[in-house]
Amino acid sequence: MRYSNYFIPTLKEVPAEAEIASHKLMLRAGMIRKLASGLYTYLPLGLRSIRKVEAIVRQEMNRAGAIELLMPIVQPAELWKESGRWDQYGKELLRLKDRHGRDFCLGPTHEEVITDLIRKNIRSYRDLPINLYQIQTKFRDEIRPRFGLMRAREFIMKDAYSFSATEESLDEIYQSMYKAYCNIFERCGLDFRPVEADTGSIGGHASHEFMVLAETGEDDIACCTSCSFAANTELAEVKTDGRGREPFTPGNESLKKIETPDKKSVEQVTQFLDKKAKELVKTLIFLADQKPVAALVRGDHELNEVKLKKVLQADRLEMAGPDVVEKITGAPVGFAGPLGLPSSVRVVADSSVAYMKDFVAGANEQDAHFVGLNWKRDLEPPEVHDIRVITPDDPCPRCGGTIEIKRGIEVGHIFKLGTKYSEAMGATFLDNSGKERPIIMGCYGIGIGRTVAAAIEQNHDERGIIFPVPISPFEVIVSVINVKDREMLSWAEKLYDGLSCKGIEVLLDDRDERPGVKFKDSELIGIPIRVTVGKKVIKEGVVEVTDRKTMETRLVSVDNVIDEIESMLK
Repeated sequence: MRYSNYFIPTLKEVPAEAEIASHKLMLRAGMIRKLASGLYTYLPLGLRSIRKVEAIVRQEMNRAGAIELLMPIVQPAELWKESGRWDQYGKELLRLKDRHGRDFCLGPTHEEVITDLIRKNIRSYRDLPINLYQIQTKFRDEIRPRFGLMRAREFIMKDAYSFSATEESLDEIYQSMYKAYCNIFERCGLDFRPVEADTGSIGGHASHEFMVLAETGEDDIACCTSCSFAANTELAEVKTDGRGREPFTPGNESLKKIETPDKKSVEQVTQFLDKKAKELVKTLIFLADQKPVAALVRGDHELNEVKLKKVLQADRLEMAGPDVVEKITGAPVGFAGPLGLPSSVRVVADSSVAYMKDFVAGANEQDAHFVGLNWKRDLEPPEVHDIRVITPDDPCPRCGGTIEIKRGIEVGHIFKLGTKYSEAMGATFLDNSGKERPIIMGCYGIGIGRTVAAAIEQNHDERGIIFPVPISPFEVIVSVINVKDREMLSWAEKLYDGLSCKGIEVLLDDRDERPGVKFKDSELIGIPIRVTVGKKVIKEGVVEVTDRKTMETRLVSVDNVIDEIESMLK
């Protein structure tokens, strides 16, 4: 491909709308252009990378035994009402009507459509298992689209859905998808971790996220330095170490109520009372399906709302507003505590709270806190669960090793759905004894554009993108120093033709531009290898070969350069 005939509208300045590296660089490198909020046109350079990710995904999915199909993006409301998600999904589901007034939506995912297909075509256990996938556009009406392709409203996704007669069969497919995903992201050249994760709004009883490690990641991942344990902090189990102590053992301090004027935060209260954060119990008031709940965590810990919601088995969990807090506790926000709460309030404490004694907590009275609070003596022990976020101070829940918290970008997610959708929508099969049973499902998604963006987040420098070879738009760029020099251009074209004959994807920069402009553009675009054809090719028969990742440049004979490049690309 000749640069002069291609469409690569690079930008010198960073667009004001861009916040993170991938968004800035994809705009500057001429890979994408914004149409409207969360909507992007994939320009030729960006599309080439996306198609390469798609090709890797297809190869690995096919190798794992999945079968490709393609479903409509517009979906009838009736299916979503059957599954119960028409109202549950919320405003991210873009609803519309056709000319006859019938309700439809733009598909954010395809569980309903694929389940409808299967229930109409699968009858017997002999037809199972089957795993179907598509690579297709999705639409989710995000409340705040941002970060370019990282959180767009319209995006390309690979979604697969498996159907099994037994849990053992689901486990086999799940493991095959887990392996396929590892292969996909390894082949894309990414540093990633599979992590245990929450199933979220899709539902199910087990899932793993595939996280590309990057400082700009939106998710926190707890990783063990000694074993393979890795989990999203939303899910990571915390093993509370009582160190041989009995829970709820009272201390020796006497209970006192202390005035704490305008001291509401943990930092303010502990500083005023000359206490440590770990000596204070935070009492957080929530509404779980509109019923009041007090969640207790240590002052130096963070409540995990995902865990709390699961403990409460609530469909909806929300932090109580100031008016509700005052109505329940009798005090403004910042002064709630476990002593004196109404009996109608369910109290749930984190496991670490059970080992606290002589602790500080709000007095359910404005400008007042208790000190010297103790379980059994002053308070009945509450129900105890793991409801907090894991920290680097906690041991690994698997091996007891050291935990590190890393940032990650979710690029893939696999779920064991079970029978959530098949039961709701009547997708059944006859087992070998003739009994009708719900089909057991799994689902497996990969964000295609998001994978490209995550690769850029992980691979860039001050000059621009550093693409991993497998997903780079081109593998080599041949830059001609002076296109008006016929001999120099002739050498560049010979090299271009020779590389192309070897199956290497080459971009020939034949623009009539200054060398500095060409070099800056090649570094911005991030093509792995640059070959510079200048005067030395005429005088000495050599060209400059530059590795984009290391920026190391060396002179290579034109007779050996193609072999050298083939070796570098391996």
